[in-house]
Amino acid sequence: MKRVTAEWVVVSDETAIVSCETGDFWFLDLKGYGDLLPFTHPMTGNGTRRSTAGLLNGAVVLGFANKGGVTPSAISLPKYVLDIIGSFHITRRTPGHFAQAAKRLRELNRPDIASYLETHGREETGHDRLVLKDLRALGLPAERIVENFIPDGMQPLCELFDNLCAADYPIGCVGFCYCFESTAAMKRKPEVDALEALCPKGVHASRFLRTHSGLGSELSHVEEMIDFVASLPASDRIEITKATFETAMSMANRLRRDGGMSDAAILAKIQAAAGQEIDFAA
Repeated sequence: MKRVTAEWVVVSDETAIVSCETGDFWFLDLKGYGDLLPFTHPMTGNGTRRSTAGLLNGAVVLGFANKGGVTPSAISLPKYVLDIIGSFHITRRTPGHFAQAAKRLRELNRPDIASYLETHGREETGHDRLVLKDLRALGLPAERIVENFIPDGMQPLCELFDNLCAADYPIGCVGFCYCFESTAAMKRKPEVDALEALCPKGVHASRFLRTHSGLGSELSHVEEMIDFVASLPASDRIEITKATFETAMSMANRLRRDGGMSDAAILAKIQAAAGQEIDFAA
């Protein structure tokens, strides 16, 4: 009989994410089962590329579904600007945070994870400058805005990233990264085109979006990350999945909080940070 590979992680309120080697995943409510199900105990075996992908993708889906899910808001230029301002504060952190985590992991005799983070940190270096270029293209005082303003919904995500990378065993930062990159990879050409259509004529302010979408390097990064995580011991895959789930919940909270703001409210916050009146139609 062919052996079937399954992976599972209990992530929240006794809910387990279970995946198999087809890449499919599902969620189990373990309440009331005690020790009757194997999923109540931490997995210990090896994974496969597809079962690990299912586990990570399940964590993203479950995290975004928390508290009733997220209702997409209508696209607008102020909302896009708010989004990339928030993204600046993550991308600015990434190289240094990954270097910090890598140093700790080398001390713990995990050079495999350390090397991965060092490489990924180098690949992400300079992406914060793409945000600044996009803001300048829109006629905004980029440096002043990002210095004075972190969107309310982004602050908890920044703190989560800080804590994961500063942990005694900072493996969770891989899950944080997977959540961000896998959701970015879902953005395709129609979304990029729709944003560009909102910009004033002759203005090109989608550098960051193009790079962090299915049009850029995100798809290959996600594939590489799945291969890497699948090669790790079960205990590492468990912690990475939990961090992916936690990041997805925080991202969903951010979308509910910032996405619910009106364009006028967003514009007021950006103007306060810029210290000047802003006209996106200029």
